[in-house]
Amino acid sequence: MRDAFHEELDAINHTLIEMCQLSGHAMEQATTALLTADLKLAEEVISDDDKIDNLYHDLDARILNLMARQQPVAGDLRALVTSIRMSADLERMGDMAHHVAKIARMRYPATAVPLELSLTLQEMGDAAKRIIDKTTHILQSHDTDAALQLEKDDDEMDKLHRQLFRILLDDSWPHGNETAIDMTLLGRYYERCADHAVVVAGNVYFLVTGEYINSNN
Repeated sequence: MRDAFHEELDAINHTLIEMCQLSGHAMEQATTALLTADLKLAEEVISDDDKIDNLYHDLDARILNLMARQQPVAGDLRALVTSIRMSADLERMGDMAHHVAKIARMRYPATAVPLELSLTLQEMGDAAKRIIDKTTHILQSHDTDAALQLEKDDDEMDKLHRQLFRILLDDSWPHGNETAIDMTLLGRYYERCADHAVVVAGNVYFLVTGEYINSNN
């Protein structure tokens, strides 16, 4: 019975890893669609978000069923509770990519991002992908040192977010309110995606140590 239970725990973790990988791929593809006005790619990202949503709903049902059947305690209960938390954040990471792709689709056939902001948005997309890839590693390895480091990696995203806002708030901004709103939303989507990844890493740290990262600061 215990072996079967731990096999189910392993299967849950594999699903979390799959969700993280799908979110990373979606964000990478959404950024490409955004910067190249690739409608087909944007539509694929939007459609594929259903895969992440379905995994999220299925995983929650599996976890709740396992809790009801096994009535776990101590570390096993902590593993299931953190898995529910992480699945919600991973689903939201996929949603952020979905939102990026929707802006690409909405502005097609034009490119949504002004030329002078293309590099900043590309860097934000690259930073999000790196953070998601590191989160995948943390889920696979339960590496607490990497979990601690991820919050520092998120500083890069925050720096890019501030850089974007400096450009948008400059009096010389020439692209009007509609484009400014698009850029504000895009900056928020990338920044929130990274934030959700940091929360996932924090939950892995809690799963392994029983302590929250902030309690060590």
